Amino acid sequence: MSENTVLKMRGIDKSFPGVHALQNVDFTLNKGEIHALMGENGAGKSTLIKVLTGVYSKDEGTIEMEGKGEVQIHSPQDAQKNGISTVYQEITLCPNLTVAENMFIGRGEEKITNWKKMNAAAEVLLKELDIPARANQQLSNCSIAVQQMVAIARAVDMDCKVLILDEPTSSLDEQEVEKLFGLMRDLKARGVGIIFVTHFLDQVYEVCDKITVLRDGQLVGEYEIKDLPRVQLVAKMLGKDMDDLSDIKGEQESYKGQDAEQVVFEAKDLQSDAGIKPFDFYIKKGEVNGFTGLLGSGRSECVRAIFGADRVLGGKVKIHGKEVKITKPVDAMKNGIAYLPEDRKVDGIIGDLSVRDNIILALQVLTGFFKPFSKAKANAFADEYIKKLNIKTASADTPIKSLSGGNQQKVILARWLLMHPEYLILDEPTRGIDVGTKVDIQKLVLELASQGMSVTFISSETDEMLRTCSRLVVMRDRKVVGELSGEDLTQNKIMSTIAGGE
Repeated sequence: MSENTVLKMRGIDKSFPGVHALQNVDFTLNKGEIHALMGENGAGKSTLIKVLTGVYSKDEGTIEMEGKGEVQIHSPQDAQKNGISTVYQEITLCPNLTVAENMFIGRGEEKITNWKKMNAAAEVLLKELDIPARANQQLSNCSIAVQQMVAIARAVDMDCKVLILDEPTSSLDEQEVEKLFGLMRDLKARGVGIIFVTHFLDQVYEVCDKITVLRDGQLVGEYEIKDLPRVQLVAKMLGKDMDDLSDIKGEQESYKGQDAEQVVFEAKDLQSDAGIKPFDFYIKKGEVNGFTGLLGSGRSECVRAIFGADRVLGGKVKIHGKEVKITKPVDAMKNGIAYLPEDRKVDGIIGDLSVRDNIILALQVLTGFFKPFSKAKANAFADEYIKKLNIKTASADTPIKSLSGGNQQKVILARWLLMHPEYLILDEPTRGIDVGTKVDIQKLVLELASQGMSVTFISSETDEMLRTCSRLVVMRDRKVVGELSGEDLTQNKIMSTIAGGE
């Protein structure tokens, strides 16, 4: 082990029933290095992290730490004793306690019994790491980004040599991401080795020194950031050459039915209690349109109002020119509208239910729980969509919580497609999932539209919107500020409309 190396994993193997999750994987981390761990969902990233942190025990292989040689890690406590700390996407702190209490809780030290000492120690660390919070402030009063930083400060103070950041930026805005990157660079300068797991390619190229790519549980390779252009990284993750994700739109036929110009859904002066200004909106048969704007601009609130997911305060809604009342989601469902929400963990999946039960849920709600589907029918539904959407699962009986994020997303999509909706709303359907599944979902959207389904598609990634939508409604500060189609559908035009107002 070279003197600059802090962690060395060699020949790591891990199997679960029916799945060889890791096959002979190597991973090396140096001191003062930010190292991205990349791969599609199901590539083995989470499993490798869980082996390193003692959540799973490895079947084969060795783990060596600087100054200790080979170490045995059988529990998260073992990992901590060896200087390995993890900060997860879902913050695992106590919001009802103060910042200082969160930093020192469970440490069994004198600091935790002496409030004055604890607060003073916390203030020193907050100042040292330039974290904008006070020791005696309740954690729930801090932004998500600051809570994330407090979790990192806690990890660093535990004499951390290896810091694992698992999707830490997925719920942060640009300014918050910058603050977090500042903290990461500071820790790098102190010699901490950081493993950074993320789906945001831009962030990898902004902050990382090296990239290790996994695919299907195997090591593809380790690369210096300067030696691996983005297109090549995507190709290595997918295992195929890609011309910058190709022109998906050009590959699909648009809807050619006689009713192609027919307006399926129309809203006039629609507003809800989520604070969006009254807005007008329509979608034609077989059209893919979308709402775009910066984080917090009101994109999601608009589609939640359309679906009746937020309390509607005013406005009129028509379906095929006929006025209807949509005040709750079931009204929308009865009118042929389906909605895949932004937060699949909160509003989407029911973790303990099987893949099958999650797929048939919406249709069962519509037909009524007193008329349950037969086992054979439920299985037929599930099998059809597992095949159609290429959902990677051991069986339809597998609990959905044990699937990767991208496959969970496909299950929720299957749930709504099973209803055969006329109008499908997808809010951030590709957030936090791998590039390959993103492309699958984008192609599916265009295929459904070519068959006559109307789709509203929302994504934070502008290039994704440009690849899938033929018309965009632009939002700023909870208000519609423009509409773009045809030649105006460009990145520059979207930005100038967001910035330039009316």
